Amino acid sequence: MSFPKVVVLILSYNGKYLLDDAISSYLQNGYSNYEILVIDNGSSDGTEEYVNNNFEKVFVSRLEKNQGYSGGFNFGLNIAFNEMDADYALITNNDVIADKDIISELVKVAVTDDKIGFTTGKVYFNEKKDTLQTVGMSYDPVRLNGGHIGNAEVDKGQYDEVTERYFADDVFTMVNKNLYKEIGGYDTEFVLQAEQFDWQMRAKQKGYKIMFTPHAKLWHKESMTIGRHSPTKLYYDARNPMIVLMKYTEPIDFRKYFWLHLKKDTLRSSLVNIKHFHFRIALNIWLGFFSGIKWGIKNKKLTLKHIF
Repeated sequence: MSFPKVVVLILSYNGKYLLDDAISSYLQNGYSNYEILVIDNGSSDGTEEYVNNNFEKVFVSRLEKNQGYSGGFNFGLNIAFNEMDADYALITNNDVIADKDIISELVKVAVTDDKIGFTTGKVYFNEKKDTLQTVGMSYDPVRLNGGHIGNAEVDKGQYDEVTERYFADDVFTMVNKNLYKEIGGYDTEFVLQAEQFDWQMRAKQKGYKIMFTPHAKLWHKESMTIGRHSPTKLYYDARNPMIVLMKYTEPIDFRKYFWLHLKKDTLRSSLVNIKHFHFRIALNIWLGFFSGIKWGIKNKKLTLKHIF
């Protein structure tokens, strides 16, 4: 087996308190040809100084202003592939603990085919070490992205085959340099949420595959930076998947999605939050929905035939 160079990209925004576990776990990897780059995404908590003072083998690059999830990782991808001469970049969150074999197991699969654009593995809940958060994402005929496979299941070996996935979460994913050179990185239109959905759709259009290996494992503390129920997250949850569908589906297919998204994801979700007096969250859900509509009209991706 060859040992292509891997650069591990850890994005952090005011997450200094999370970095010990994430960095230390990656430093324990036995793979022979990798480096770690922490991207300080405009933090005000001294992240850059902390990494420099405590991890001499780890690189850190700072953005003076928060560029969002997609913009922050694009900054790191550019450094990894154009300055650090990586063959693969391993995108990973800062709220994780990685298995000691995660890099080598991802590489074993990634090198088998030049058209493997993304490679991922098992994500467990950190609070329940044997319970899966995701092992990839399924196909849905209306939404395209059918959601997490294996979510909340105890791992009993039911997902122990190396296999192709339709989509995958980017809690951790190894990115092929060939893919990056051909189609670039994330679309910064998405800021956060559904950014990997859009990127993977672009990659699939160019013939790239998304692979899953059960031998690459990681434990995720889940939404430690932004929070699972933050108004910002729910704004983009309402907005961004709709934009992806506008970009990649025909009007007749988007029409089915639009009414499902309006009734189930937007109206029902906002009413539940109003019932629990979460008025700001309910408002942000609607603001996100109408922001998606606005984007579609502005970019000529949404007309009346997409809706009626």
